[in-house]
Amino acid sequence: MTYTQLWQRITPLYDPEEAKAIVRMALEVHFGMSATEIYCGKVNDLSAEDRASLEKIMQRLEKSEPVQYIIGTAEFGERTFHVRPGVLIPRPETAELCQWIEDGIQSEGLSEATRRKAGCTPRHVLDIGTGSGCIAITLALDIPSAQVTGWDISEDALQVASENAADHHAHVCFMKQDALAAPSDHDQWDIIVSNPPYICNREKQAMAQNVLAYEPGIALFVPDEDPLKYYRAISKYAKIALAKQGLLYFEINPLQAEPLQEMLQGDGFTDIILQEDLFGKKRFLKCHYPKT
Repeated sequence: MTYTQLWQRITPLYDPEEAKAIVRMALEVHFGMSATEIYCGKVNDLSAEDRASLEKIMQRLEKSEPVQYIIGTAEFGERTFHVRPGVLIPRPETAELCQWIEDGIQSEGLSEATRRKAGCTPRHVLDIGTGSGCIAITLALDIPSAQVTGWDISEDALQVASENAADHHAHVCFMKQDALAAPSDHDQWDIIVSNPPYICNREKQAMAQNVLAYEPGIALFVPDEDPLKYYRAISKYAKIALAKQGLLYFEINPLQAEPLQEMLQGDGFTDIILQEDLFGKKRFLKCHYPKT
């Protein structure tokens, strides 16, 4: 069985380039093959036991199961995170959100090293709906002056996030907390960031089966009649919980960019900026709540 024969087996589900990438990922992670070895036909040198294991992987892929769940990991930025069913698979677009936050901090003109030497108070960062912990851990590692907390309502997600933090030696406090019932915190966070559920149920028909059948709906979908459900709750919390000069960052549904902007303006947020992702879609939002 060749690499070409393998990826062609899943072309009914994926376009050829994506099928190639999926099979290559499985071969690289599960069997330790390099890209050169894959292209040069090392698949044919697998032992009988490994061939049997590969066949089981292919059968799962043919049922549209995400390769990240099969191999147990997903790439996010330049790091690898554990994932498993019940926990949303990190997307490359979300890594852009982390970079936007980090770029904003760098533009302040005071380096992380200088902040530490000057004894500046640490930045307090909250990631609402942390999932695998990819945002919280990335920010904790890339912003050494930050004290990062991650909220999620899912015990499975919090367990995976804690495992990822331990693997990456990141200091993050993970807590079970429902964003729809946030506590009455005041002036606690310098940055609040969230990638909440934002896909309307009516959008399901345009989505891939590997997402619909396997990824947790609680992390993806909102009612058609209330697409801003989580943004509204987080906005309400951020108004009191953000410290002076604090910032709120969101990953958003491009279809809801304008209604969300209008909602935040109505809530009193200012300096609202929309940012496009690498596909040219309005995917991120940053804003500020003025406090005297």
